[in-house]
Amino acid sequence: MAEPGAGTPRERYRAQVRAEIKERAWEQIATAGASGLSLNAIAKHMGMSGPALYRYFAGRDELITALIRDAYRSLADTVRAAAEPGADVTAVAHALRAWALADPQRYFLVYGTPVPGYHAPDDVTTIASEIMATLLDGFAALPTDAPATRLDAHLEEHRQWADPHPAPPAALRRALAFWTRMHGVLSLELGGHFTGMGIDPAELFASELDDLLA
Repeated sequence: MAEPGAGTPRERYRAQVRAEIKERAWEQIATAGASGLSLNAIAKHMGMSGPALYRYFAGRDELITALIRDAYRSLADTVRAAAEPGADVTAVAHALRAWALADPQRYFLVYGTPVPGYHAPDDVTTIASEIMATLLDGFAALPTDAPATRLDAHLEEHRQWADPHPAPPAALRRALAFWTRMHGVLSLELGGHFTGMGIDPAELFASELDDLLA
């Protein structure tokens, strides 16, 4: 997919080449994982020299960052669309699962094992916070008469992960529980850990969701 902002023929060509490099990178990740990403191998596959490819991405980390930005942006847009007025967190949950199943490698690049030696820039965290803000909106809108817990007090004290959202402690707890349990089921499903157990991952996912919203 060509990157936005291309205007002149030179800029359009550059955007097209960068998009193709990212496509080849995803193919590599699918077979060797993100830690095996090689710009030289991508260059060879594209019929380019290594130095020529480095004019488009300065190194492995810059390419990984571009892929992670794309993945987070895609998920943030998916979650926001699912949380349209009148929808609830159930719609967000199923949108999250559909997004993950559509491209497991993209999911694991964001939520899987960290790439050795790689550190994401701050703006990637900013995009990720958009997703949590959408969840907090959803849970803050839900009524709750559950008593306060020890975790509520801890989350209220350490709520920088949710700032600047004004959600009360109970909403913080429910949003965090949603995020951790949904990703737990998804990671196991995408990793093939339910194979041979006779478990329907979709039913398990729905049951976990029902329990969280009970």
